[in-house]
Amino acid sequence: MFFKRHHQLASNKWSALIITILVTVIASEFKVIPFNGEDFRFGLGSAAFFFLLLIFQPASIIFTGFLTGVAVVVVRIGEDMLFTSNPFWWVLENHLPAFLFYFLFAVGLSVIPLDRFKTAPLLLGAIATALEFTANSMEYFVRYLLLNHVSFEFREWVLLALVAIFRSYFVVGLYSSITIMEHNKRMREMLKVGSNLYAETLYLQKSMNHIEQITASSYDLYRQLKKHEYHSLSVQALHIAQEIHEVKKDSQRILAGMEKITKTKRGEYYFLSEVLELVIHANEKYSELLKKQVTIHSAISIDFETEKQVPLLALLNNVVANAVEAIFINGEININVYEESQNIWFVIRDTGEGISLEDQAIVFEPGYTTKFNDQGVAATGIGLSHTQEIVHILEGNILIESLETGVVFNINIPTKNLRR
Repeated sequence: MFFKRHHQLASNKWSALIITILVTVIASEFKVIPFNGEDFRFGLGSAAFFFLLLIFQPASIIFTGFLTGVAVVVVRIGEDMLFTSNPFWWVLENHLPAFLFYFLFAVGLSVIPLDRFKTAPLLLGAIATALEFTANSMEYFVRYLLLNHVSFEFREWVLLALVAIFRSYFVVGLYSSITIMEHNKRMREMLKVGSNLYAETLYLQKSMNHIEQITASSYDLYRQLKKHEYHSLSVQALHIAQEIHEVKKDSQRILAGMEKITKTKRGEYYFLSEVLELVIHANEKYSELLKKQVTIHSAISIDFETEKQVPLLALLNNVVANAVEAIFINGEININVYEESQNIWFVIRDTGEGISLEDQAIVFEPGYTTKFNDQGVAATGIGLSHTQEIVHILEGNILIESLETGVVFNINIPTKNLRR
């Protein structure tokens, strides 16, 4: 197993190296030649090279720069030899300085801790600008020496500096944007997991309260049996109490771990609109999984940052998922979010089967369900009881309104309990 993993890592490193070289060589062919009579060029090669180094971060940046520089020079020499009649030594002198740019740029990057500066894009851009300007200047200087030029004009240095600034900050900006997108994607995935665990945490907390009561009753039974000298039964009752106590301790450990996962870290906040987007996206996928055609419409007239994104997501997902399940094949769900009388209202209307008047009084009771599997086994029926529990924790209210087709959930929560 160790050798297999080692082989995979080595294979990935070589793949990254080959990709870096090929993409850089190809990108360098998209070029602008700013100085008349010279083969000094501004191309996409240096930008592609820097970007790929940030992504792959090879074990040896210098080695990567060396091979990339060699490959760029070889390709350019090959092009000239195929399509021009210039002598080989002239072609070599014309393109050899290009190697210097990639090598020097790689050497410069190798001496700075890239991981530290990746979180400081402005500083990373400034460092990359300095490195590119230096490497380009050295290439330009060597090219002038080889081609017997002795003068440098001020505008040429200004052009080198401006291009270095533009390319460096363009690459850093692109990399930072991708990094932020990936971070947000991971955060959203963790938020989905956390919201599901949050609902289960409430259920586990309720179960632990029952376990506590059963433990107390079992111990009381033990004392009563012992008092009346039912020795064997009292021992059995004590054993039951001890076993239940062990279950309680295990449940406490599980609950502690789940609460750590669902606890929101400081600084990780979401807008109401973002929570709503997550709910819509998740339930559109859920409807596709159930092979239903459900259209979800939404309207939100107020938006602000909240630190209650986990309970909100658990709450709204439960209600909207139930709406998706209640729709037979085709249907619609409308979600309206607005503020009224210092409360945030979440009005969720669906075109599903609805809930009968007699069932409305018990719909939030644990165990209530209208869902059965193919074998006729009922679902656990804990979803809406969780929903009500979350609403009560947020000091809100939830009401149900039956329609001819479908049902409306009216949820209101004090704005002060949601707004950060």
